[in-house]
Amino acid sequence: MLTKQRHQLILQRLSEQKIVKLKELVELTASSESTIRRDLTDLEAEGYLERVHGGATLVARDEEEPTFEEKRDQHVDEKVAIARKAATFIEDGMSVYLDAGTTTQAMVPFLDGKDVIVVTNSLPIANDLFDLDIKTFVIGGELKRSTQALVGYNARESMMNYRVDLAFLGINGVDLEAGYTTPDPEEALVKKTAIELAREAYILADDSKFGKRSFSRVAPLEAATLVTWSDSTSVSSIQSITKVVNAK
Repeated sequence: MLTKQRHQLILQRLSEQKIVKLKELVELTASSESTIRRDLTDLEAEGYLERVHGGATLVARDEEEPTFEEKRDQHVDEKVAIARKAATFIEDGMSVYLDAGTTTQAMVPFLDGKDVIVVTNSLPIANDLFDLDIKTFVIGGELKRSTQALVGYNARESMMNYRVDLAFLGINGVDLEAGYTTPDPEEALVKKTAIELAREAYILADDSKFGKRSFSRVAPLEAATLVTWSDSTSVSSIQSITKVVNAK
């Protein structure tokens, strides 16, 4: 069995049971204990699980993460500027993924009149797209109450049905060493998958996210173009690693 297939089985079983034993995973994947230990180490490093004696458990969600409503009222002008700039990359005939988040949601008005197909894991974004009569596909998964996003292993599996031209993602942390991070491993899994399935990926973040590290790593900085609104000197450092589009 390929490593990717084992990882998917491990995460699926964890999403169902929240905690699994090493012996159970050995039987599930028909692999050796040493192989499963390596898999658990790799998945723990990526923030998807926490190793415990004799097995692994899902990482507890960061309860201090701001809710969707709280985020919506923060850095409003910056979000609109970033969203306006990001929308200019979308051309008629394209398929795009809009990740859950208030900055990505701010893109929706700028899609009005465009001939596009949108895939999203956000209920608020789906509702806004419906109002504009834009063809929209909503992925499946567990509904996360605080962000109104569909997340987790089942969300990832649903996303595998699609390939998109462009993906636009929100993020909690942008750090030179940690890369792009977010508090929730299940939400990180969805973001990471979106980057993998898109021809080009964009991270939308104002400079309040610079230098911040959340629990779960999504991707290294070079995995996506950063669209920001900033006068910060941090931008110059990031530009040495990845492409940066400043909407300011």
